[in-house]
Amino acid sequence: MDQAVRSAVKAATADCDRNAWDAGNCPVRDVMNRISGKWSTLLLEALAEKPHRFGELRRLVPDISQRMLTQTLRDLQRDGYIEREVFPTKPPSVEYRMTPLGRSLFGPLSKVLAWAAENHDAVRAARRSFDDAGLA
Repeated sequence: MDQAVRSAVKAATADCDRNAWDAGNCPVRDVMNRISGKWSTLLLEALAEKPHRFGELRRLVPDISQRMLTQTLRDLQRDGYIEREVFPTKPPSVEYRMTPLGRSLFGPLSKVLAWAAENHDAVRAARRSFDDAGLA
């Protein structure tokens, strides 16, 4: 890790000091808690490709409940990663799209997603090895 990255990480985590720990002031925990949710990355990945209507998102992630989809979309909208547009149709339809802030997040996040896909087998093998050794 180069010095510029180390300095940025140190500055970002300065309020995360264990001696004066206040989760509300830790920018890393604050941001990571929201985007590390079970559904957030899947929805961000879908919306990075193109805007989607609510029903389309529900079909793209079939094992998410309607309530959880609604809540996750609201959370992502609240944090400024996505925006919601209501169309005056009967019944009204709603479309979600990525905001510029969401796109700036998705650049680095897409690298983590690619890494996870490329290394999933190795991670699963490490887990099996750990479990087989009785270390769990």
